[in-house]
Amino acid sequence: MTLSPARVPATAVRRLTRTLYGYAFLDDFVLLYPVYALLFADTGMSLWQISSLFALWSVTSVVLEVPSGAWADAMSRRRLLWIGPLLTAAGFALWVVVPSYGAFAAGFVLWGAGGALGSGALEALVYDELDRLGAADRYARVTGRARAARLLGTVAATGLAGPVLARGGFEAVGAASFLACVLTALIATRFPEHRVRPESTGDPWATTLRTGLAEARGNSAVRGALLLIPAVAAVWGALDEYTPLLIRDLGVAEATVPYLVMLIWAGVTLGSLLTGPAERLGTTGLAVLLAGAALALAVGAMARSLAGAVLVSLAFAGFQLAEVLADVRLQHRIDESRRATLTSVASLGTELATVATFGVYALLGTDLAHSTVFAVLAVPYLVTALALARARAATVRP
Repeated sequence: MTLSPARVPATAVRRLTRTLYGYAFLDDFVLLYPVYALLFADTGMSLWQISSLFALWSVTSVVLEVPSGAWADAMSRRRLLWIGPLLTAAGFALWVVVPSYGAFAAGFVLWGAGGALGSGALEALVYDELDRLGAADRYARVTGRARAARLLGTVAATGLAGPVLARGGFEAVGAASFLACVLTALIATRFPEHRVRPESTGDPWATTLRTGLAEARGNSAVRGALLLIPAVAAVWGALDEYTPLLIRDLGVAEATVPYLVMLIWAGVTLGSLLTGPAERLGTTGLAVLLAGAALALAVGAMARSLAGAVLVSLAFAGFQLAEVLADVRLQHRIDESRRATLTSVASLGTELATVATFGVYALLGTDLAHSTVFAVLAVPYLVTALALARARAATVRP
């Protein structure tokens, strides 16, 4: 049977998206996610030490983020996508074999390096493969579903974390997380990659890096899209790390914490699935979305109840949706040859803002309850919403 021209791209798109969804699910199917803050606390780490570990994680990503994006534009993106999970697996193994501050720090360095290798490379590979197949207009829907697959992986891992922790302790949770990372690496080897890489034309990664940064400086549309991503992604990404501590303050049993974390991330999954319809939101709609999510976060955190946890879930759903929409805006504005580099520049901004958020959280958390800190950190989103509204008003002003 001979496939029609329309059939061939459709088949190739399905292969790409299935691989992407499988990769995304397994990459976040990590049972340590909802409980590693508890592991640190049970090992005797103070809030400052825990925050320093989170900051080290982000600093590692900061150092490697942009160079790894340039590597992804200068060499095989698929290769980076399978190396990264193996580094993360090694970090998780350290955590459960020799639990200590030094092992936790080394594990976060490995995890940060693994995440940096995939950051930018995955988005660039998927967008360019879709573009090659004439399906670039599907990127928003595909990336939204991929994030939903990630969140389903998180939710599934969170649901299993409680029983596995109760039966086998942190050692069993760590072993399951290690296996998930290895499977992620295996799935990554199945990604298609057809672009002609710059290395074949003698264009080194340093040149790619310079030209990518030059585009960011010289193009105001690209620069605005780059700045929007950290403004949307950083704060709630940092707050995610403290969510188990916020929930434990409700007075629930420790074994119940993963289930309430799962409730929050179920809402985030729903936010990812709304990406396709929400792509029609303009700048004003995005501003309203951010403002509403900020209010839900503040009210939900201060409620300190199960109903408040539902509001926090809705807030995270709004932030996730806004983050995907910001990424879609960026991908539509940048050139293929510098796609991974500029995506990594946006991620670098996110990591820097995340490190700052960890520091602010540690300072505020010394004297304030977790619920109060969450409410205070909703304010930056109101500021971003106001900035978007004013930018939209400036564009329509005669």
